[in-house]
Amino acid sequence: MSSPSKWFARAIVVAACVLPTQAFAAGADARADDDAFLLLRDAARQDDTAKADFYAERLGAYSVASYVDYYRLKPRLKELGVEQFRDFLSRYEGSAIADRLRNDWLLELGRKRDWLNFDAEYPRFALNDDTQVKCYALLSRALKGQKVAAEARALLVSPPGYGEACGSLIAALAQNGQFGGDDLWAQLRLAGEMNATGPARRTMLLLGGADTAIARAIDTPALALAKGVGSGRAEHETYLVALGRMARSSVKLAVLALHKAEPKLTEQERAIGWANIALQSSYSLAPETGDYWRQSNGAPLSLDQMQWKTRIALRDEQWGQVKAGIRAMPPALRQDPAWSYWLGRALKAEAPGQVSTEAAQLFRGIADQSNFYGLLAQEELGRQITIPLTGPAITAQEVAAVAANPGFQRALKFFAMRLRFEGTREWNWELRKMSEREHLAAAEFARQNNILDRMVNTSDRTRVEVDYTQRYPSPHHDIMHPATQTLGLDKAWVYGLIRQESRFIMDAQSHVGASGLMQVMPSTGRWVAKKIGLTDFVQEMLSDVRTNILLGTNYMNMVIGGLDGSQVLASAAYNAGPGRLRSWRATLPRTLEGAIFAETIPFTETRTYVKNVMANATYYAALFENKPQSLKARLGTVGPKGSAAAAELP
Repeated sequence: MSSPSKWFARAIVVAACVLPTQAFAAGADARADDDAFLLLRDAARQDDTAKADFYAERLGAYSVASYVDYYRLKPRLKELGVEQFRDFLSRYEGSAIADRLRNDWLLELGRKRDWLNFDAEYPRFALNDDTQVKCYALLSRALKGQKVAAEARALLVSPPGYGEACGSLIAALAQNGQFGGDDLWAQLRLAGEMNATGPARRTMLLLGGADTAIARAIDTPALALAKGVGSGRAEHETYLVALGRMARSSVKLAVLALHKAEPKLTEQERAIGWANIALQSSYSLAPETGDYWRQSNGAPLSLDQMQWKTRIALRDEQWGQVKAGIRAMPPALRQDPAWSYWLGRALKAEAPGQVSTEAAQLFRGIADQSNFYGLLAQEELGRQITIPLTGPAITAQEVAAVAANPGFQRALKFFAMRLRFEGTREWNWELRKMSEREHLAAAEFARQNNILDRMVNTSDRTRVEVDYTQRYPSPHHDIMHPATQTLGLDKAWVYGLIRQESRFIMDAQSHVGASGLMQVMPSTGRWVAKKIGLTDFVQEMLSDVRTNILLGTNYMNMVIGGLDGSQVLASAAYNAGPGRLRSWRATLPRTLEGAIFAETIPFTETRTYVKNVMANATYYAALFENKPQSLKARLGTVGPKGSAAAAELP
C-alpha cells in the first residue's frame, strides 16, 4: 500500500500533466467560439438567416451574448414584430448594441411609415447620428403639419447619403409647400455637384423636368452640352449642371460651352455656371480660378462653393474678399475654427500693426481649442504654445473602476479579435456617461492595455483636466530616437505624423494597403529598402516595428530633403504623394505663409492631415524640449519652386 507522501507526489505529477492540457483545451474552445462569432457576424452581414442561426446556437455562453443575439436578429429585421424588438431592447437597454438595433428598427419603421412606433422610439435613440433616421423624423413631423423646412435645409447637404428617407422628406416638403422652387433647384445643383444621379433624378421629377436629361448631364456631360442650352428653366439648370461636371475633366471646354450659351442665359444663370466651373477649377488651383469666382457674384452657392471661393481669395491674399466670403457663410459654418481664424486675420489685415476688438474676440473664441487654428489664434494673441500642467495622478482605484465596466470589457474583447469598429463603438459609448476625471482614468486603462489610439482619443476629449502625455505618447522611443538622430530628422515631426497616420496602432492597415505604425505603402517600402541597401526586404516586414520605423523615417527624410526642408510640403507629400504635391506647388503664384498653403490644399483628406500633423508636431516639440513653441515658425513659408531631388521620389 502506498504511503500518503508517495500518493501526494503522484497527484502532483498527474495535476502537472492535466492542468496544461485543460488550459490548452479551454484556449482552443475560446478560439473556436471566437471563430464561430466571426462567422456569425459575416452571416448577418450577408442576411443569411440559416447560417446566423447555426452559429448562434453554438455560442450559447459566449462572453458578448448581446452581440450574438443582435447578429441573429439582424438578417430578419424586416420580418420581426414590435414585441421582438422591444424584448431585445429591454434586455440590453442602455448598451451600445441596443442603440444600434434601435437605429436599425427606426429605419424599418420609417420605411413602413409606422409613425406611431417611430415617434415613440425615436426620442430613445441616444446617438441619433443617422442622417436617414433624422430625415424620417422630420418627415413624420411634416406629415403632422409641423414646420420643419429650416431643419431640413440644415440637414440636407449631402445627396449621396439621402436614401429613400431623405428623398421622401424632400418630396413631402415640396408637396406641402414648405420647400419652394429655390429649395428644389438648390438640391438639384447640389446633387449634380456631388455626382448623385439618383437624388438629382428624383428632384427633377418634382420640378416637372426630364429626369433622363439630368442623369445625362451628370453621367455624360459632353453629350448634354452638345445638345445645347435648350429653353425653359429645367433645361437651363440641366445645362448648368453639365457645365460643372464637364469642368471636372476639362475646365477649358466648360468655359467655351458657357461662353457659347451665355446669350440665352439670365444673369443669375450665368453666375451659377461660373460658380460650377470655378469650384472644379479650384481643385486644380488654376491661375484663372479667381476670375471665375468673381464672375460668379450673385449665384446661390453650396457650402463647398462658399468655402472654395474664400480659399482662392485667401490664396490670392485678397483679404477684403476673404472677409466678404466668410461674412456670407451661414452662422454654423462661419463659426468653424478655420473661418473664425481667417476672418480675424482678414480684419487684422485691414489695420496692419493692430488687432481690432472684433478680431481679438474671434481669436479668443477659439484660442482654448487644441487644434491647428486654436494654436494659431493663441499666437495672434501674443502667446506661444506650452504644455498645460497635469492634475493629480490617476489612482489604481480609478483605473480599476474602468476595468470593471462591462462596456470596456466588451471593447477589450473586440480589440483582441481585431474588430476595431465594434471595440471603438463600445468604448466611445461608455465615454458618453463619464466625467473628465473618468476620461483620464479610461485613457490610462487604454495605455495599460496598449490600446494607444483609444488613449489618445479619450484623453483628447477633456478640456479642464488634461494629461498631454496621454494625448501625445511617444512609444518605441528606444527605436525612434537613434533613427531620427542618425538622419538629422525632427523627432517631434515624426511622432506628429505617426499620431495622425496610425494613432500608434502597429497592425493598422489602410484601405489602399499602407501598413504599420508609419503607414508605409508596400511599393514605397520596397523603393526605400533598395535605396538604403536593405536587401532582404519582404512586404510582411512592414508589420515589424523596427523595420516600419526604419523605412518610414528614411522616406520622410528623402521627401523633406527634396522640398527645401519644409515640413508642411513634406507632410502633404507623405499623404498625397510627391507627384501631387509637386503639381500643387507648381501652381503657387508667389511665396505663401504655410498656414495659407495648408488651408488651400485641394484634397480634403490631405488638407486636414497636414494641419493635424503640424499641430501635433508643435505639441511634441513642447513636450520633448520643455519650452514654448511657435506653430507659425514651424509652418514657415512655402515657395513655388520645385527641386530635382523631389522628382526622383516614387
